[in-house]
Amino acid sequence: MINLSGYNVAILGATGMVGQEFIKVLEQRRFPMSSVSLLASDRSAGRMMKVNGQELEVKEANDDSFKGIVIALFSAGADISRHFSPVAAKSGAVVIDNSAAFRMAQDVPLVVPEVNPEDIKKHHGIIANPNCATIQMVVALYPLHKVNKIKRIIATTFQSVSGTGTAAVDETIAQAKQLLAGQKAVHSVYPHQIAFNLLPEIDVFLDDAYTKEERKMVEETRKIMHADDIAVSATCVRVPILRGHSEAVTVEFEKPMSPDEARSILSKAPGVIVMDDPEKSVYPQPIIAADTDETYVGRIRRDTSHPNGLVLWIVADNVRKGAALNAVQIAEIVVSQNLLNSRK
Repeated sequence: MINLSGYNVAILGATGMVGQEFIKVLEQRRFPMSSVSLLASDRSAGRMMKVNGQELEVKEANDDSFKGIVIALFSAGADISRHFSPVAAKSGAVVIDNSAAFRMAQDVPLVVPEVNPEDIKKHHGIIANPNCATIQMVVALYPLHKVNKIKRIIATTFQSVSGTGTAAVDETIAQAKQLLAGQKAVHSVYPHQIAFNLLPEIDVFLDDAYTKEERKMVEETRKIMHADDIAVSATCVRVPILRGHSEAVTVEFEKPMSPDEARSILSKAPGVIVMDDPEKSVYPQPIIAADTDETYVGRIRRDTSHPNGLVLWIVADNVRKGAALNAVQIAEIVVSQNLLNSRK
């Protein structure tokens, strides 16, 4: 156990990529923890992991795992979250769930702390962490929206393989080695080779020929920004980058906004770093964003197709700000504002 004053914390999915990042972020931000329960499936039970210098055993999650837990950080599949989130909330924990299970539920807040922290107060024991690609986009767009209302968003994402998990990262590296050695690339995680390739398919295809990932960006953006009237269209592409999502985003405002005005607004926005000096080849890149907390914005320029439009290039670490960090930021607000779950 962690011998520090604070809160009893549980991490479900502790051995996965995001689960491990939860631990890293909690340590780095000195989140007040009196104990930590590491939970996973039976396959990972018994594994030892280090938290704040102490070796802790991973336990198999069950319905009794959340007794006495105050903050529960979930990084598991949607089906697992649908089962355990109500169980943990009934036990008195505030669940911050990184899956898609509750994101569009009417009574569950969907939160990006830089955008809609006030929604946390509306929780009934469960708070949803948005999709990684949505998080970084709204962090960059919401400061502009507050000044000049956004009417339309067209986004093309370039999403790293870490968004799929450790197996995808390992397969990408293995395929690169195979191809460079003159061998055939073997694939199992994705429907096609991903090394030296890209796939315009993230999650399943829906009846309207968009993917579920693309639908998430539409619906989640509207919910987080409290703007049901924003028109959103997305094309989500998996690229052979290990860590960090990039997005080319075209935005139409109610009235014209100059690139300089946008840079000025974003330079003061929370969680945003403006990197925009193209003449010197200064612009956001996944390699810069990896292992950092901020959302990077550059290539800010006029949309030549619309007088009220701008085009932006947005990059962030999908495992960190797109998942673990965002969830821990929510947890920090929960404890600092005493928004804990009183239900037992």
